[in-house]
Amino acid sequence: MQHTRLLLLLAALSFIPTLFFYSVGEEGIYTISTMEMWQSRNWFIETMYGINLQRPPLMNWLGVGIANLLGWTHVLHSIRLLSIAATLGMAAWLYWLSARLFADRSFAAFAALACLAMADLALYRGWLAYTDPLFAFFTFGAMASLWVAALEKHKGWLLASVLLVSCALLTKAFTAYVFYATVGFVLLWRQETRRFLLSPAALLILFSALIVPYLWFSSIPQAGGQSGSMLNEIVRKLAIEGGAFAYLNKLLTFPLEVAFRLSPVVLLAVYLLLRKRMVDEETRPQYFQAAAWMTALGFLPYWLSPQSSIRYLLPLYPFIALIAARLIWRAGTAAQSLALRWFTGLLVFKLLFGVLLYPYYQSHFRGENYVTAAHEIAAQTANFPLYSNDPRSITENIVSEIDRLNMPNRLVFAPPPHWDNGFLLAMEIETDSQVFSKLRVANDDLYLLCRGRACNVPRSLTRDSF
Repeated sequence: MQHTRLLLLLAALSFIPTLFFYSVGEEGIYTISTMEMWQSRNWFIETMYGINLQRPPLMNWLGVGIANLLGWTHVLHSIRLLSIAATLGMAAWLYWLSARLFADRSFAAFAALACLAMADLALYRGWLAYTDPLFAFFTFGAMASLWVAALEKHKGWLLASVLLVSCALLTKAFTAYVFYATVGFVLLWRQETRRFLLSPAALLILFSALIVPYLWFSSIPQAGGQSGSMLNEIVRKLAIEGGAFAYLNKLLTFPLEVAFRLSPVVLLAVYLLLRKRMVDEETRPQYFQAAAWMTALGFLPYWLSPQSSIRYLLPLYPFIALIAARLIWRAGTAAQSLALRWFTGLLVFKLLFGVLLYPYYQSHFRGENYVTAAHEIAAQTANFPLYSNDPRSITENIVSEIDRLNMPNRLVFAPPPHWDNGFLLAMEIETDSQVFSKLRVANDDLYLLCRGRACNVPRSLTRDSF
């Protein structure tokens, strides 16, 4: 138990180096939208370049609070800190749920460690400044508290589950309710939990889950636009692209990808199960079976959907960790010790990754060059408006850095319909604009276009390639 606690502490501390990476992927979306929300004081609409993204803004609200505490020069650190806190909070939910289900704190700590030592969560998604970790924190928290509420017939935890799933909706997507309903569906099959969930008081609390969506979508401007956009995003995942062969390939490879990325715990559990190394009987099979059903039913839509990503499964990561950890736990002390060695190895690699490997990649390939390009572009365009409507992640990250430098003053927005003076960061040449500079950032081309007096500015960019 002591070794497990030390590894849990190491797992938490291993996120510290990731706070200081340069921008990655589409993190610019969340830093830009948070800065724009704070500057505009429009708390209902999430925008990027001043354009409505049609997304719920809870992550921005929390990001604004943290950035005001740390300072807006640390806006990326603020959003990442929020993601890391959500990831650790999700592991805490798992510890709490496991202790309630199996009445064994040693196993609960083991399960939480297994979750934090999943490769995909530890090395990438657990710290990335996306909505996924926060969405998973609220969604899994809602699922766990619903389960405990049903087992303990506790109306307080049932109300907490409703509040948590409402927060999940305000963070990202309607799919929070699908995960939540999956847990409720499984619980309804058992008489002991069905009786409580179908009681008048419990039904009243459960139906109150509709209040927040109603209030939110009836309060925001053009409510149908956001709700429709959120629904369309789900529907688009059902379109088959690439033909039947591509879809069949996805069906075959998706479970393997999930098992690999959520290792070492998943592959070790599968190995022990196939080798029939289970030496202890399951003391509470009803809970293990329920967790397996909840996971399977939650996993199935994303497996069958023609377009899906492992990041959509983030709310299920703790359930997967719980099932895999339970199998390893039942395989005896030798298997548990082997698992702890694998977890230790993963965490040591993560520290090397955070301190040496990824910083080297960012300084030589992608990351630092975004910042360098942003500083040169900001200096070149300082006395004129700078616009952009380029949706590529590379431009988003450059604009995020420019906005960070300019906060709380002028930010980069999409150009007005008939702009006649200033600069535009674009992915293509426009007929009414001149090419002031063609920049090569990593492997992407980026044009700095100009109109009006801005075109007469002496060119001060020191290089074209970053």
